[in-house]
Amino acid sequence: MRFLLSVIDSQTGTATPDEMTAIDAFNDGLRERGQFIFAGGLSAPDSAKVIDNRSNRGEVNVGPLHKGNEYLSGFWIVEAKDEEAALTLANEASLACNRRVESRSLL
Repeated sequence: MRFLLSVIDSQTGTATPDEMTAIDAFNDGLRERGQFIFAGGLSAPDSAKVIDNRSNRGEVNVGPLHKGNEYLSGFWIVEAKDEEAALTLANEASLACNRRVESRSLL
């Protein structure tokens, strides 16, 4: 099964050198166990654009879909045998990046 582990943050680009080292070690562990699919950080929410082309509207709104103090700042897509294993990885990810992490299965 594949899962999306989303990093929840309130500031952009604030990872400390120690946090980056821990994230790299977490990524290395995922790769060694064959659980790493993809990972990435995201730019600040104010750089987002929401596109709505339903019925050929052609609308482009600058800014994030949801405004608030917290937002998605990065993610992992991982392979895990089940939800319990994914939650274990989410706990490890949260510890590594020192942020809250949301786990959701991919359909």
